[in-house]
Amino acid sequence: MEAHIVEWLNLSIRWIHIITGIAWIGASFYFNFLENSLNRTVNLRDELAGNLWAVHGGGFYYLEKYKHSPEKIPKDLHWFKWEAYFTLLSGLTLLAVVYYYNASIYMVDPSIADISAFQAVTGGIITLIASWFIYDLMCKSPLVNNMKLFALIGFILVVLLAYGLSQFLSARAAYIHIGALIGTIMVLNVFFVIIPSQKSMVKSAINGDAGDPTLGKKALMRSIHNNYMTLPVLFIMISNHFPSTFGHENSWLVLSALVLVGVGVRHWFNLKGKGIKNIWLLPVSIILLISIVIYTLPKTEAIADINLTKDSPITISDLTALNIIEKHCISCHSEKPSSTLFSTAPKGLMFDSYISIKTNAKSIKAQAVNSSIMPLGNATNMQSKERQQLGIWLDSLDKQ
Repeated sequence: MEAHIVEWLNLSIRWIHIITGIAWIGASFYFNFLENSLNRTVNLRDELAGNLWAVHGGGFYYLEKYKHSPEKIPKDLHWFKWEAYFTLLSGLTLLAVVYYYNASIYMVDPSIADISAFQAVTGGIITLIASWFIYDLMCKSPLVNNMKLFALIGFILVVLLAYGLSQFLSARAAYIHIGALIGTIMVLNVFFVIIPSQKSMVKSAINGDAGDPTLGKKALMRSIHNNYMTLPVLFIMISNHFPSTFGHENSWLVLSALVLVGVGVRHWFNLKGKGIKNIWLLPVSIILLISIVIYTLPKTEAIADINLTKDSPITISDLTALNIIEKHCISCHSEKPSSTLFSTAPKGLMFDSYISIKTNAKSIKAQAVNSSIMPLGNATNMQSKERQQLGIWLDSLDKQ
């Protein structure tokens, strides 16, 4: 019953997180497009910074951006903030339900660090909180005036943090915490800087005074930062379904390279929106992505050789392989899981029969042999030799 309730709680919160995330990031993408596409020169009234004609959904739209503020602030002024807030709240709730609730399985990997579930959760929470304060201090320092240096130092800190977490938490938990801290920074930018600046701007417009112009500049800067963090955080949101990324032995390096790809692609789109041509940025980002694909290719030959004794047979018997699966996989991947974590087999993968194992051989090898991310947290203490034997046997199924 508990596993069934937790599973539905996971699904419901994840659904909310995706909906609110799409609403927030979609609005961000739209306004970024709008800012880059405004007509700023032709037939503009003096009070306008730009305008745009658009067509969508069977209708025409006309949008205007004011240089400062209109003469009268409308009562029905729309604020874009709740999408961001609910994305953070649902994301943190999902982090707690999936990772913190079962930290001993999802966050602790004894082969990486001998820590308790409490230490793993505490470390994860401290990482989220500390990252915001470090970032915020950087934004309030003179460093923020040099965007290239700010971006370089920020990226170096992300790389160092990714490496540090990979030495402390399971690879999957390390990835998700990097994503969570980026998402948290983005939302807190909205809550602490962007929205307060906009409220101050509206208040000044109502009172008829000039207000503090630096607030708008600070809000714009944080908004730009959010724009560049969008693609990396989206990647990390979906990365947990692809063990070739976080399951690699140097998962932190893969994550760092993919963050570069995301930022590079985002910058190319930003330049394109401004009408600035750049012929090298997108190709370099694609080449980097291809390089990551090549770098993460499974080392099949090494798997078959390392740690196997001289007496080990070249072929692994069905009985040996099935015993390994029975010992390490069936508790979860069964028609009726005995694990307290799941009421149904994860992803619907059931290994109760030889046919189902053969059908899912590639998936089993990817998760339990090539990347070693299964069993979760290596709860059943699956040995390296067992993984190698299972890999050899799974390869032999293709030849039958």
